[in-house]
Amino acid sequence: MTAVRIHHYTVDPADLAQLLARRGELIAGIRAGFTGLQETRLTRLEDGSYEDVWRWETAEQRDAAVAASAAFPPVAQTLALTHDATVGNGDIIDER
Repeated sequence: MTAVRIHHYTVDPADLAQLLARRGELIAGIRAGFTGLQETRLTRLEDGSYEDVWRWETAEQRDAAVAASAAFPPVAQTLALTHDATVGNGDIIDER
């Protein structure tokens, strides 16, 4: 079953370009080190916050990458630019 990790956060407008650059490096590094990352999608919501969805082939692949992420410096560098962050994991059960 396809799995997702959904991050919700805010970013100071002055930090957005830097966040996008670091996020790109982070995604490239995760893809180089782990299998299964199918897609990432960053959406700016009406209230100015962001929803960042990472789609994985399986929950096991997602969980392995998440478990190793604390030792991967781009994670902390990227997260340092966010505020009011929340995260959740889920499984896609229906797509049309």
